[in-house]
This record gives sequence, C-alpha cells and structure tokens, in this order.
Amino acid sequence: MRGRIRQRLRDGPYRLRPRTRHARSGALRIAYELHRPLLRRRRKPWLLLVQGLGYDRTGWDPVVPALRRHFRLVLADNRGSGSSDRSPRAFSVSDLARDAVAVLDAAGIERAHVLGVSLGGMIAQEVAVGHPDRVDRLVLGCTTPGWPSGYPMPSASLSLVARARTMPPGEATRAFTENALAPGTVAQRPELVDRLLRHRAARPHDATGWAMLNAAGARYYGGRRAMRIRAQTLVLHGTDDLVVDPRNGALLAERIPHAQLRMLPGLGHLFFWERPAALTEPVSAFLLDEGAAPGVLHTGAVGDGEEQGR
Repeated sequence: MRGRIRQRLRDGPYRLRPRTRHARSGALRIAYELHRPLLRRRRKPWLLLVQGLGYDRTGWDPVVPALRRHFRLVLADNRGSGSSDRSPRAFSVSDLARDAVAVLDAAGIERAHVLGVSLGGMIAQEVAVGHPDRVDRLVLGCTTPGWPSGYPMPSASLSLVARARTMPPGEATRAFTENALAPGTVAQRPELVDRLLRHRAARPHDATGWAMLNAAGARYYGGRRAMRIRAQTLVLHGTDDLVVDPRNGALLAERIPHAQLRMLPGLGHLFFWERPAALTEPVSAFLLDEGAAPGVLHTGAVGDGEEQGR
C-alpha cells in the first residue's frame, strides 16, 4: 500500500506545488520553485526550465512528472510574468538571461542543465553564451536565433496578429491558442484547446509585462552568437510550428558546434502540451547519456505509445 501511494505521488497529476522562492536580480524579485525527488536514493542533476511568452512556470505542468523522475528541477517565472516583478523599463533577452543566472545563484546551484522553449530558448542561448560556466548541457525548443539572422514568423501568425486587433478578446485568445498548436491537433483534439484556455484563464497575465517580454523577444538578434555555445546542445522543433518557423531549428543546429537536431513530425509550437513525451523522452535520454556522440541528426515521432497530452 505504501509503495502504491509513493508511486501515485511520484507519477500522478501534479497538484501540490513547492513553495515560491524569490531571487534578487538588480531591483527585481524573480520567482522560482524547486522540485526535488521524493525518494532521494541518489543525487540527481539540476535542470533549469525557462518558459516562453504568455506562460509562467506552471506552463511546464505537463512535463514535470516525467522530468522529476530523473532531475532536480528549477522552474522560474520570467520578469513580468507569474509571481515575478515587472520591470519599470524596457529590457533585453540578455537581461532575462541574467535573471535566470540570479535564480541559480539564489538556489545555490553552480551549474545546471538548461532547457528553454520559444522566448525561453532565446534566453537559454544567452545564458549559454554569456555564462558558459553555469551551463552543463543545453536544450532549445521551438526557438530561433532571432531576426534577421533567422527565418521570420510564418505568414499565418503575422496575419493573425493583424486580424487580432479587431477581434473580441475571447475570440483572439482562442485564435492564438489554436495557432500555437499543430492544425491536426486542433482538428482532432479540441479538448486540448479548451484545457489550455482554462489554464490561461486561471492565471491572468500582466498585460504590460507581457508586452515588454514580447518586445524583448522581437528585438532579439542572436546573429551568429550561437556559434560560441560550447555546451552540448539538443534542438527540438515541431514540423507544424506556426509561431516559429521550423527551419530555425535546423539553423541553430547548424550553427551550434556538434548540436543534435530532432524534428517532431506533426507537432506545433506547444509540442510539450500536445505530446509531453516529445520533450521528456529525448531530453532525458540526451541529458543522462554520458557517452552520447555529438552531431547526430535525429528525426521521427517520439512517445507514440504514451497517452498524448494527458
């Protein structure tokens, strides 16, 4: 009986959150939480998770149960989102990278694996370039080296941004949520759209903070700075991403020395909500494999046997 209870706590839906902590980054307080394994039979590596635009650290909920089996997790809120302070002035992706390092400092973590998606992937790149001694291995999901050194936003998203100005707020939110998923997912799994809408409604975002984060991402120009990344790197990108052109994944994998690329067929921008195993399986294998050969190109579906998005 005790064993079954422990298994439920370890693998079941994640309901009880660790306490919110705060790191000091300049004048701002950056919120974060630590997830340690319930059964500490051996010391596990640290993994810092950096979210993208529009989501706080609860945006990782679909993948936390699987990742915490193998890692000690650090989940942070970017400035202007979740429980972190909003910046009083404009800032850059490099400033957001310094926030991430401040979280590691506050948690007493000298070195960690770093995983970032979308805007969080830009932040993760800057952490790896500007603070290489803090990064063990690096995972970049659905992200870009920035314009004009990368491919611009797909036309479908540009059109939606233009149309959204005349839409009622609720209609616009649904449209952007659907756009962040693969078209096939929207058609076949409308319940996931509703689940994401409920998730976002339960966590209203700061409109000004969102706009400032959006501006920082839009101004990001990584150029060929990715060539300076020395951490072993895995790049993940859905082939049906309508928010960040999937060709950016190949660009990053080409520019980062010995990077691995895994394209995820039929998945969109929020691939880790569509199919959590599409993130957790390759990430765990990559971060835990001490003898992995660099530069291997991976393609193909991941986690087809796991219940999708549940």
